[in-house]
Amino acid sequence: MPLALALSPHLDDAAFSAGGALARLARQGWEVVVATLFTAAVPDPTGFALACQTDKGLPPEADYMAIRRAEDRAACAALGARPLHLPLREAPHRGYASAAALFAAPRSDDMAHLDAAAAIEPLLAELRPDLLLAPQAIGGHVDHVLTVRALQLLDPGLPVLWWRDFPYTTRADTPRRPFEAMLARYPETALPTDPAAKHAACAAYATQLGYQFGGPDGLARALAATGGEELARAQGQAPPLTRAA
Repeated sequence: MPLALALSPHLDDAAFSAGGALARLARQGWEVVVATLFTAAVPDPTGFALACQTDKGLPPEADYMAIRRAEDRAACAALGARPLHLPLREAPHRGYASAAALFAAPRSDDMAHLDAAAAIEPLLAELRPDLLLAPQAIGGHVDHVLTVRALQLLDPGLPVLWWRDFPYTTRADTPRRPFEAMLARYPETALPTDPAAKHAACAAYATQLGYQFGGPDGLARALAATGGEELARAQGQAPPLTRAA
């Protein structure tokens, strides 16, 4: 059975950006693993890190990341994927103190890409995937950028489908494409998708829907506006992906 490994910066990125393709792969007999890098719980958050959970209606004492990991397990079940949660801290717990900082260049003292590479490398050795899926880092979120940098360090020599980061692709205020020159050499391809499974998976991230889309209805509208299409830059010769019938 071929294996596809999706490397998701956060607990929702893979489903939001490539969930339809991951569900299709699972339906076609692939083993699909979604490994999310930045999922560590940090006790007693303060400042901006705390605001990132309270502005979503969660009380300060809630274990925000435990809630999000549970959402991810439900989302992966809808996709037919196996979730893995790697213990790296999200950017607000690494000294990024504002929303603007999250979408600026990574801090010079932030070595999270080295930690990410160290976490990904044994996964590659253990799982021996036939295909990787990873973000293009459109929008420039530092965790997405450092995920790409980690893969650049590892240079795994595998086919990679670099997904377009949804919903940042739809926003005029996050236009950054820090890896545009690197990715331009790879052809853009439309992936076979399962829009219904993607919608179910995205809806499982209940804590994120208000912030990202204005609620479940906004999610439905945003997904409908894509027409079910998912685009990726294809690096290397990917195994055959059967298009939707």
